[in-house]
Amino acid sequence: MLLSCHFYIDLLSTCGYLFVSAWGQGSSTSLGVVVEVKNITLPAGSKAVLPCHSPRMVWTQDRLKDRQRVVHWDLVRSSPEYSVERILDMSPGARERVYNGYNKGRISIPDSAFNDGNFSLIINNVVMTDKGVYTCNLHHHYCQIHQSIQIQLNVTKSARKEKRYWDGEKTVFVVLLGSSVVLPCVNRRPLWREGLQEDQQQVAHWDFQAPGVRPDRADRLVDLYASGERRDYGPLFAQSKMSVAEDAFTLGDFSLSVSDLKPVNKGLYSCHLHHHYCGLHERRIFRLTVGPPLPSAPTTAPRVFQNDEPEPRTEEVESPRVVNVILPEHRGYFVQHLGYFLATFLLLAFIVVAVIVLTRRRKKRGLEYEVRRYERGSVYSGGEMSLECTELRTCNQESLNSEYKNNLLKERDMTKDCNKDFDGKLWK
Repeated sequence: MLLSCHFYIDLLSTCGYLFVSAWGQGSSTSLGVVVEVKNITLPAGSKAVLPCHSPRMVWTQDRLKDRQRVVHWDLVRSSPEYSVERILDMSPGARERVYNGYNKGRISIPDSAFNDGNFSLIINNVVMTDKGVYTCNLHHHYCQIHQSIQIQLNVTKSARKEKRYWDGEKTVFVVLLGSSVVLPCVNRRPLWREGLQEDQQQVAHWDFQAPGVRPDRADRLVDLYASGERRDYGPLFAQSKMSVAEDAFTLGDFSLSVSDLKPVNKGLYSCHLHHHYCGLHERRIFRLTVGPPLPSAPTTAPRVFQNDEPEPRTEEVESPRVVNVILPEHRGYFVQHLGYFLATFLLLAFIVVAVIVLTRRRKKRGLEYEVRRYERGSVYSGGEMSLECTELRTCNQESLNSEYKNNLLKERDMTKDCNKDFDGKLWK
C-alpha cells in the first residue's frame, strides 16, 4: 500500500502542471484565467478596438488525428556507454511500432491507450539490458501540449531486493530478472482521448459590465462558435456599432470594435476564449473610459461682400508672433563651427603671407631696376669706355679738401686740369 502511494505521488508530481491548472480553472471560476488587463481611454465619438488574439484558437479541422496525438517510449542507458534508444511509439490511427526486433512481442502498450488514457509500458521476461531510465512522452501537436514522465528500471537476481520507491525525482523499479513489469504512464484527462466535435468545443464570447454592476450580472454581447454559429445579444451589434470579424476562428483574432463612443459605453469589457478539447480557458479584461470629444474644426463659410468691396477692418492687425526655439548644441555642432573658424583663419593667414611676399619681390625688383638704370646712364653710348667712379671721387675729394677754397683762380685751374685729364683719358 505504501509503494502504491509513492507511485501515485510520482504521477501527480510529473503531471502536476496540467492537473493543477485544470483544477484551478474549474474550481476558482467558470469564467477562466485572466491573462491580460488593460485600461483604455478614448474621446467620445471615436472608435475603440479592444484586441483579443490567441493562436491556439485558430480553427482547423483535426482530421489527421494520427499525427496530432502521439505517444512514444524512450530508453536512456548510462552503462556500459551512454545511449538513447527509441523503444516504441503509437498514434490513434495506427498500431504500435516497435523499433528493435528483439523487443517485438515482449514490449507493448495497451491497445485502448487513447480511449482510457493508459499508456503504460509492459515488459515481459526482463533481461539485464533493460536496465535504464524510461521516458513516456505524450504529444498533442494541435493543442501544443507536451508531457514527459520518467521511470528508472533496475534489474536484480535476488527476489528479496525487489522493490519500488521514489528517489526524489522519479519512481525507481527494482524487478527480478526474468519477471514481467508494468511501467505506469496514465493520463485520465479527456485531452488525450476522443472527445466531442471540435466545432462544439471552441467558443468565444464578449461580456460588458457597466460601472457598479457585479461580475455575475454582466451583459452578454456576442457568442461565437467555431462551427460558424453566431449569437448577438447586445443591441449595439444590431445597430452595427459593435462588431467582431467574421473570420475570427480562421485568424485567431476576436478583437471587438466599438464605433461612435459615448459615455454610456464606458465600463469593463471581457473577452472569453474556451477550447474544452485543448483545456484552454482564458479571459482578457479591458476597462474603457470615454473622455470629452475632440474639438471640431471651424467650418464657417467665407463672407460675401457687396459690390466686391472688402469690408473695412477696424480692428488692430495682430503682428505675427515669433517663437524662438533654442536647441542645445551637441558636440558635433561645436566641432563643425570650430572647423569653419580654423578654415577662415588659415585663409586669412595665407592671404597676408601672399601680400607680404609679393610686396618684398616688387621692392627687390625696383632696386635692381634702379641699379641697372644707373649703370646704363653712366656708360658711354659707344660702349668703349666707362668713367671710373674712383677717379671722380678722388678728384671731387681733392677739390673739396683743397686749402685754396677762397681762391677762384686756383679753383678754375684745378677744374681745367681735371677736364684735361678726363678728356685725355676719354680720347686715348
